[in-house]
Amino acid sequence: MIINVKADQITVPNSVGAGSSFSEAAVVRLANPSDTDRVITVSSVNTNAGKIGTFTILANTTEIIEKRPTDVVHVNAGTDVLGVKVGYNIS
Repeated sequence: MIINVKADQITVPNSVGAGSSFSEAAVVRLANPSDTDRVITVSSVNTNAGKIGTFTILANTTEIIEKRPTDVVHVNAGTDVLGVKVGYNIS
């Protein structure tokens, strides 16, 4: 897999009001290097009312998500999930 990194990775915020758009990324690579599954939430705004959906990122895995640039992401708990803005090319 080729990853086109667009920024420095950050810790995914763990509260609804602090969710990150990852510098208005359309694609984000998430890594969960811990031994604990975590729930990721994608929202249109930094409130519970704006929740689009959730999914579980399993322990010791990575996922790549696509979202609208203004959508924000947060994790349900912990400070171990990392995220970074990435690009992609469909050919």
